[in-house]
Amino acid sequence: MLCGLETEYGLWIEGRGPAEQLEDAAEVVRSYPNPCFVGWDNRFESPRSDLRGFVAKTLSVDPVDAQYDVGRQTPLLDIRADRVLPSGARLYNDHGHPEYATGEGDHSSVTLDDMHGEEVVLAAARAFMTQTGRQVKVYKNNTDFHGASYGTHESYLVPREVPVETLMRSVVPMLVARQILTGAGKVGFEHGTPCDFQISQRAEFFSVLASVDTLYQRPIFNTRDEPHADPTRWMRLHVISGDANRMPSCTRRKLYLVQRAIDCAITDSGPSWDLEDPIKSMESVSKDKNHEFVVETKQGPTTAYEIIESYLDESDLGDECRRLLKAVRSSFELLSRQVDWAAKKKLLELSDAPDPRAVDLAYSDLDPEVSLYQALVDFGEVDSADVRVSSNQSRSFARGLAVQKFSGDLLSVGWRKIVFRQGEVELFPDGVYSEQLSEISDVVEFMRALEGVPRA
Repeated sequence: MLCGLETEYGLWIEGRGPAEQLEDAAEVVRSYPNPCFVGWDNRFESPRSDLRGFVAKTLSVDPVDAQYDVGRQTPLLDIRADRVLPSGARLYNDHGHPEYATGEGDHSSVTLDDMHGEEVVLAAARAFMTQTGRQVKVYKNNTDFHGASYGTHESYLVPREVPVETLMRSVVPMLVARQILTGAGKVGFEHGTPCDFQISQRAEFFSVLASVDTLYQRPIFNTRDEPHADPTRWMRLHVISGDANRMPSCTRRKLYLVQRAIDCAITDSGPSWDLEDPIKSMESVSKDKNHEFVVETKQGPTTAYEIIESYLDESDLGDECRRLLKAVRSSFELLSRQVDWAAKKKLLELSDAPDPRAVDLAYSDLDPEVSLYQALVDFGEVDSADVRVSSNQSRSFARGLAVQKFSGDLLSVGWRKIVFRQGEVELFPDGVYSEQLSEISDVVEFMRALEGVPRA
């Protein structure tokens, strides 16, 4: 089943402040120096449509962010500065953050694409720095330590016939529990219960169980109904509660764990966890310094360990998760080699930095010359993820080929459609786009081939 990742990057530019960040982020994206296509197709984007069968009148806006929009004269049509890349991915400005959206694929191909996204965003930042003479820092994290949180969103293709209530019942417990194996770690707190360190950067920023919002009054279960495919056959589960990971193994693991919960919903055969207060549990698991990770259910207390274990299958990733669940309890050294929050905590324990937040930021810094995460990689302190992809035959491959080979014939490109001067072609999420497409040199022949792809 297809999945994808969208990561907003933290951005600091010398001599600039929050009031200029929307325009600055757009300029960083426009500075991307490598081949790409400009002309994103947003016809099928519907952020106010709700999976529960209605359209929200408005979306909530963070009042702190809103103060910077008063009197703004920026032309909104260009402020996203969309770029479509030869990989089939997308680079754009999202509310003052450079954002990289991977192409669609399986756990492994999306993880590799997300790693490539770090290089893309860093290249754009360095080009901007060369053009302006201003120093630039880009962070793969989820907080500015001043109360603002920006997202790492996941997307999962789900058959439309799966009831939303069934999907929510299966996925929410996993979203609460999986942070113990996928959290990025964070120094201190910005909301709720005080703590010195927590395992997730996003957990304390959620205030409702389910809604269509993403910027304010954030839900654990996002109900945006924007399938980027035939809406009679498909829906897209839009997950906004995860962290931005530096370790590729964490990225792949977080995708796998939610996919397991979705698989259980599709078959309606998974575990039954009726959480007493998911919002409270999301925060308490993140801030539990004793690593007991108790989660209250309406049937009595359980733990995040037990919740995760109940979803696992007999696969390599399932076995990996079982080993790490044991390591959380017994082998912190093993855990720190494979989970971001544990690696970050280990660095903090070894550091004498006067402000621990500087260590936190340095871990997420994309610049390999100063990144503490990269230092751990260079010194062999973290395990390199063995992420291999034989081929990605999803529609992102076809989208990327169109950008590579026929950019002069393109009018617009989107998740679902490619519009050529010669006509419009739909990209199917269940289409099998073979490597033979790369051998086609005529645009009309290419279009015919796309229209005739076999469906899985």
